[in-house]
Amino acid sequence: MKFDTLSLAGVIDDETEFIPLMTSEDEEEMNQEKTPDVLPILPLRNTVLFPGVVIPITVGRDKSIKLIQDANKGDKTIGVISQRDDSIEEPDQEHLYNVGTVARILKMFRMPDGNTTVIIQGKKRFNLLEFIETEPYIKARISAYEVSKTPKDEKFDALVSSIKDMALRIIEQSPNIPTEASFAIKNIESSSFLINFIASNMNAEVDEKQELLEEAQIRKRAELLLKHINQEFKMLELKNDIQSKVKTDIDKQQKEY
Repeated sequence: MKFDTLSLAGVIDDETEFIPLMTSEDEEEMNQEKTPDVLPILPLRNTVLFPGVVIPITVGRDKSIKLIQDANKGDKTIGVISQRDDSIEEPDQEHLYNVGTVARILKMFRMPDGNTTVIIQGKKRFNLLEFIETEPYIKARISAYEVSKTPKDEKFDALVSSIKDMALRIIEQSPNIPTEASFAIKNIESSSFLINFIASNMNAEVDEKQELLEEAQIRKRAELLLKHINQEFKMLELKNDIQSKVKTDIDKQQKEY
């Protein structure tokens, strides 16, 4: 798993206050928000934004910087969609996935290298219908992406509990993951946000994360996520066993000399 410090720690000042742990009430309120008909579209490279999740994005393309600046002066709402091929500098509609996430700009930083880092929070999924403008940046017509409601049954609760337990085991065996990650996962109330949060941070390719984003049935999404993190845990165990064996062999050789 890959947890960025910015995705775990709250950034608080006079203008913006956020802690990326969404309650069930927050999520319900977010789900009630109307999906805009048109949004400026920020193409994402190498990452997928999930509803509720807070992530930092480094923006370097001129179009993207202009989009962020304009949106930050306005209602701070944008649409983000992952690129199918991150090498494309000026993506057309065919270079983007069909499902993205409505996002809100929480904070913006100008970096010394000229790039802009922006902290955004995912709101809800949307379907990309068509581009209506490409200058000075992409604007597109979109529609709401309908997803299933969270089930209320013991089988689903057990599935979510298994996901949480497995994520905590991965964190426990990964010294590079900050301790805030365990705290965050233990304190997430909403099952769907827990799934989104772990999916956002798991070690996986963009197309695998996109598959989770596009899965409308939350039970199937949870099953798919559990499969992914089970595989990640097995790989982590194997890696740790190899490193342990190498260390033992080196220690043994050093004692012999």
